[in-house]
Amino acid sequence: MTTWVADPKGGRDRGPRAVARAWLEVLLRPRQFFAHGVAPGDQAPGLVFAVVVALGYTVGLFAFVPARIPDLAGGPAVSAFVALAAVALVVAPATLHLTAALQTVLLILVVEDRAGVSETVQVIAYAAAPCVAAGVPIPAVRAGCALYGAALLVVGLRVVHGTSAARAALAGAIPAVLLFGTVFGGIDAGEAILLALGLI
Repeated sequence: MTTWVADPKGGRDRGPRAVARAWLEVLLRPRQFFAHGVAPGDQAPGLVFAVVVALGYTVGLFAFVPARIPDLAGGPAVSAFVALAAVALVVAPATLHLTAALQTVLLILVVEDRAGVSETVQVIAYAAAPCVAAGVPIPAVRAGCALYGAALLVVGLRVVHGTSAARAALAGAIPAVLLFGTVFGGIDAGEAILLALGLI
């Protein structure tokens, strides 16, 4: 599923600058970004982007809450390194593609004329952009990242798959809850906010 296209038409450039530019563009101009930055079969830049976001999230998590570093071997520094390597090489790619598989099934049920699986993978990867800051242990920040990510997912599905906002929201609801609510901690953050406000 991770195809690298040598010269994609409308796809993303490669390299650190391209990742930073994609991050800014998807946060500030999501409609234009999804319309012009997602190309059929050009998954590799999206995968790299998702890995960078996952690493940023995990580094923040470990930096602010050292107790979250798993006790693997050789002390906290080595354990953190091993955990980050696992995130980059296994956890982030697997999470991205499993979420994309679920999203594809839901799109089949909701959107009759749609783009391909490759485009769906890219939409999910780039929609995670806000979650680079979700490792900050402030409920409002984490909840904001999760909500923004979910909104970007809906925008991306709508633009890339050429469907209505309602159908995009319906198709993206479950993946958004699983990815942004569970993986990136949006649900726990929301519960913490409600608890602090005395609403639960």
